[in-house]
Amino acid sequence: MGPNADSDAGTAHDLTPAAAPTAPTPHPALGLDSLAVHAGRDDLTAAGVHAPPLDLSSTNPLPGVEAGGEAYEAMATGGHPTAGGHVYARLWNPTVARFEAGLAALEHTEEAVAFASGMAAVTATVLAAQSESGGRHVVAVRPLYGGTDHLLGSGLLGTETTYCSPDGVAASVRPDTCLVVVETPANPTLDLVDIAAVVRAAAGRPVLVDNTFATPVLQNPADHGATLVLHSATKYLGGHGDAVGGVVATDAGWAAALRRVRAVTGGILHPLAGYLLHRGLPTLPVRMRAQQESAEKMAGWLAGQPGVAEVLYPGLPGTDPTGLLGRQMRGPGAMVTIRLVGGYDAAARVAERVRLFTHAVSLGGVDSLVQLPAALTHRPVPADARPGADLLRLSIGLEDPADLQRDLAQALAED
Repeated sequence: MGPNADSDAGTAHDLTPAAAPTAPTPHPALGLDSLAVHAGRDDLTAAGVHAPPLDLSSTNPLPGVEAGGEAYEAMATGGHPTAGGHVYARLWNPTVARFEAGLAALEHTEEAVAFASGMAAVTATVLAAQSESGGRHVVAVRPLYGGTDHLLGSGLLGTETTYCSPDGVAASVRPDTCLVVVETPANPTLDLVDIAAVVRAAAGRPVLVDNTFATPVLQNPADHGATLVLHSATKYLGGHGDAVGGVVATDAGWAAALRRVRAVTGGILHPLAGYLLHRGLPTLPVRMRAQQESAEKMAGWLAGQPGVAEVLYPGLPGTDPTGLLGRQMRGPGAMVTIRLVGGYDAAARVAERVRLFTHAVSLGGVDSLVQLPAALTHRPVPADARPGADLLRLSIGLEDPADLQRDLAQALAED
């Protein structure tokens, strides 16, 4: 587990690269920007290449019957490749493994395990938690991404889920609780949750933190006691809207449990997606800083616009009463959520009238997106926990903020 983030957090809006983590990494002396560029690339010089190669092999030659069998058994039960090779792409892929190593270094964890999607990663984590503890009870802190909320509430994985607020975790934990799930900043309200407080309330149960909105540039949940750090890698890690994937950063023991589930269920990340996601890591700090700077401008501007009832953004005054910015997070991020005076009709009208923003699900790419969560990503969430129909979620990209403001101004304008 890496160092406490408090010492290198800087000011609430300061994205000066954090000090290098003390957790085992290929480059323990490097700062964040350098680590993002070089992590997961240690074998390239020996291989005689500069850019990471893309290995699309679905199967691999075996050096011998016994060696191949031993390698298969090792990887199918959650281990790493042996002298018998990679055997089969459902078990292991070197392109994917490079991305995993890079993300683990950025998240200050021993290892990471990549999956075909963020939801595949959530599913594998829940299954692994059940297998490791024998329990079937999950505590989920709302609000959460709608897909995660829906999965946990469906009972599809054999779980019983208790939903609560952050201060309700301690009262919700039971002897058979196998996992506590939290997302911060929360989707879509951008509420900040004190990770260390949740870990204490979990009383030894593993805590999964969805770090998709913050990314390792802004927040390292493992430094605050989280057992597992989840990313929908589709979002900021890839950053270009052209690859789908999920990844969980954690310690070696949990990584083995996750790989065991992945091998049996077949949820491994495709090598091409792994290649694209790894390619996204070197520019992640630069993109995150630029997108956050634009989001801060957009949030302040939106707060003064007619028709906007409320702006939800962690960087605005009064939105961080417990002081998590600068203590847990190194900045407020690049997501902005707004409530419209005219309710659902006004929100739908803005979503359908934008020209530079794209009306679409997902987030974290170089281009700006807008969506109405209650009608899309959070539609399966029970009505009493669903975000308001007046709420729009904005993912701020790399466009000129002035252009984004003009686009929203015309979309907000009354006919």
